[in-house]
Amino acid sequence: MNVENEHSTSLWMETEVAAAEPLRAKATADVVIIGSGIAGLSVAYELAARNLKVVVVDRGHIGKGMTARTTAHLAPVCDDGAGELIKMQGEENAKLFHESQRAAVDRIEEIVKLDRIECNFRRLSAYLFPGPKTEPSELDEELKAMKKAGVAVEKIKGIPLAGYETTTCLHYPDQATFHPLRYLRALTETITKRGGALYERTVISEVEEKDGAVIVRAMNGAVIEAAAAVVATNSPINDRLALHTKLAPYRTYAMAFTIPKDSLPDALYWDTMDPYHYIRQQPGPGGADYLITGGGDHKSGEADDAWARFEAIEAYTRRLIPQLGKEITRWSGQVLDTPDYAAYCGLNPGNKHVYVHTGDSGQGMTHGPLAGLLIADLITSGKSPWQKLYEPSRKPTRDLTNYARENMTTIKNFAEYLAPGEVSSYAQIKKGEGAIVREGLRKVAAYRDTHGKLHKSSAMCTHVGCHVHWNSFERCWDCPCHGSQFAGDGTALNGPAVKNLESLD
Repeated sequence: MNVENEHSTSLWMETEVAAAEPLRAKATADVVIIGSGIAGLSVAYELAARNLKVVVVDRGHIGKGMTARTTAHLAPVCDDGAGELIKMQGEENAKLFHESQRAAVDRIEEIVKLDRIECNFRRLSAYLFPGPKTEPSELDEELKAMKKAGVAVEKIKGIPLAGYETTTCLHYPDQATFHPLRYLRALTETITKRGGALYERTVISEVEEKDGAVIVRAMNGAVIEAAAAVVATNSPINDRLALHTKLAPYRTYAMAFTIPKDSLPDALYWDTMDPYHYIRQQPGPGGADYLITGGGDHKSGEADDAWARFEAIEAYTRRLIPQLGKEITRWSGQVLDTPDYAAYCGLNPGNKHVYVHTGDSGQGMTHGPLAGLLIADLITSGKSPWQKLYEPSRKPTRDLTNYARENMTTIKNFAEYLAPGEVSSYAQIKKGEGAIVREGLRKVAAYRDTHGKLHKSSAMCTHVGCHVHWNSFERCWDCPCHGSQFAGDGTALNGPAVKNLESLD
């Protein structure tokens, strides 16, 4: 994200994960992993543990992508509800989904103990409480669905949130949470001890299968040759349509506040609203902890009202937790949803040696370690018990409503090229702001930086040509179609785009 934006710093950002140099020449490996979030580093860790030589490469800093923007709920429960999951996947797949997600959390716990990682990992309870328009029967139906899906759950009366002291809620035991970047830092240390290599600030532009192997090329001319590759970027950078028509980018918002120590039981809390809110605590210094709260999701690029969403999240949280202290920081992130709530994890469609992980559907902290287990199994043994459930080439078959609705975004987006600009002249754009300006037949993404310099770029995303939108909070250009993001000056920040916006300066 644009470092100019001092408002978008997550609670985890103070933790350095690993110092790494860019890759400038040629490298070889058994497996090259593109992306250094929890998915990429989990895959690298599992493969290195099996004595394979791994190379991890990232366009940004190691561990500082979307994983650094999580709220770190380690909840192996489908957050769209077991009822919805069964509707989309069937009862047996719903059981497999929750089994695999539990295995991911168990693996984190195992690694924490094995490597003696100090990352505040702890098991705790989680509570689903009803929103203002939720009927009691809805919780009853969800309780039945969760039990069908093999999830341990019970109905209880009352939770320690204001107004919910006697309300019927659902209790999920044996959930977990942790400090994600401290965990990733420990993974990188183990990976390098086992002979792995990490490279950052290296933009990958091409992943090619050739002669039974894989050649990965960077924008700076560097090359990595490997027996296999894993694309574990937030949104795949090696595909134009095969996966992206089945992915929907959403922006989500989070805030951190102080809270008196021991004033709220340490647990995970979610409501049934749509979009839903999520709350949890993180150990803090001295006599206070941090409370992390989030929500306010919307389709990426389809709203630019972050400040109003933060205000709504804070007001909502203060009603529930009157003892809440001062705000520490606020941030936003992007999640990629799939039509049936399970990630795409496995062989990339059309490839034999290229694997992919994407579409965490808001549950990246469990999907990421799952990718480590699943992809490592596929590479070393050719099979996994969860292979079919997460198969990237699968098609949505049970209910096409989600799939059709999300793909309307692209159709509507291209019509925006016919619309007028958002402002009539560049003089109307103030420092730190961006806007779309029409120049004859073309649309210009114009940004005036904090020093007053105007940057003019094409408004056409370099992935498949969609029309970008300005994001005032992150000070970046968002592509609503497939989730690409660009800095104010047009520099590509997040896939699937790898090329910068065309400069018109």
